[in-house]
Amino acid sequence: MSSVRNGDAGGQGRSAPAPGGPADTALMLELNNVEVIYEEVILVLRGMSMQVPEGKIVALLGSNGAGKSTTLKAICGLLPSEHGEITDGTITFGGIDVTHTDAAQIVRMGLSLVMEGRRVFGHLTVSENLVAGAHTRRDSHADDLDMVYGYFPRLADLRGRTAGYLSGGEQQMLAIGRALMARPRIMMLDEPSLGLAPMLVSEIFDIVQRLNRDLGTTVLLVEQNARRALNIADHGYIMEQGRIVLEGPAADLADNPDVKEFYLGIGESGQRRSYRDVKHYKRRKRWL
Repeated sequence: MSSVRNGDAGGQGRSAPAPGGPADTALMLELNNVEVIYEEVILVLRGMSMQVPEGKIVALLGSNGAGKSTTLKAICGLLPSEHGEITDGTITFGGIDVTHTDAAQIVRMGLSLVMEGRRVFGHLTVSENLVAGAHTRRDSHADDLDMVYGYFPRLADLRGRTAGYLSGGEQQMLAIGRALMARPRIMMLDEPSLGLAPMLVSEIFDIVQRLNRDLGTTVLLVEQNARRALNIADHGYIMEQGRIVLEGPAADLADNPDVKEFYLGIGESGQRRSYRDVKHYKRRKRWL
């Protein structure tokens, strides 16, 4: 069963994880009542708590402005570059408190972020982009290049092409491949389906699932495409207004009537619905 979190902005009153949930597995990443403020006045995360078990795919879902990308930046130590800061709570990665750790150190610890919008080095070739992804390592990365090309054959054919001339889907593959070059313990993906055609989205998500299955890479997937994300995830969280409001096994969330209506666009009859058909959208969300 999914659990609804009805705690206040400070994260009080959270329900315990349901049996079979993240708490039953060794944790790779844990956020406990994290609060984030921008420019010393704008409160974005309001007692954000979630767990990412080792070797699993966890989906973090929510609408625009819910705080998903801010959550990733808090984990990665990127908030100071955007005049943001963690003012309460803790973030633990691999059992180590990284709440206020420098971003470069977090990367060296084994965390890779594939940012929204792909962010490849447009003036470098595909091969050079991949090599840049291994900059934190001191050992040979030749085998890892072959591994990346194995998962992304299209990149192998384009290895000498300037990255700025790749299509959107090819750039997304390159961004994921570059993150893999660091041999991450956990890979975080921010909106990997954004701006891609449905067939490419399916290909990207299939590869993410294979990476998790073949390499044991832990994945935290931030997405608005709830249907795609829940199809490959083991566990899911739904975020609204800077806090978690609903969580549970991905299959349970996909079958939850509220999730179906507000995130999958499916009404009680099983027919697809438009948000324009919901006149009192927020008021009808029982968790708000």
